Amino acid sequence: MTESYLFDTYAIIEIIKGNINYKKFIDKNIVINNFIFSELCYFLFGNKYPESDKYLNRYKKFISSINPTTIIKAMKFRYNNKKKEMSMTDCISYFMAKELGIKFLTGDKEFENLENVEFAKK
Repeated sequence: MTESYLFDTYAIIEIIKGNINYKKFIDKNIVINNFIFSELCYFLFGNKYPESDKYLNRYKKFISSINPTTIIKAMKFRYNNKKKEMSMTDCISYFMAKELGIKFLTGDKEFENLENVEFAKK
């Protein structure tokens, strides 16, 4: 069985760009949420990325719903760590991954040493 990961937006962007540090994750089971998908849309449109529709069609099928309890836990965590300036999306995604029992794939240094994180260099 292939491992599953909750990909943060940056991980998807690095895969699209061909970053070799993310190559080993291309064939993994992908989970994202609506926040990650919206950030991906914003990045692709904002950078006038060629074939953005192709990428959006590929990744939209991996969207899973977020439990409201997850959001509550994530926002408490974000508030308690506000000096680290973690994004709302990353905090929600981190807690969503924990609840799904999968790792959160990120290159965000603020998450590097947290449990349940697969950290890939940028």
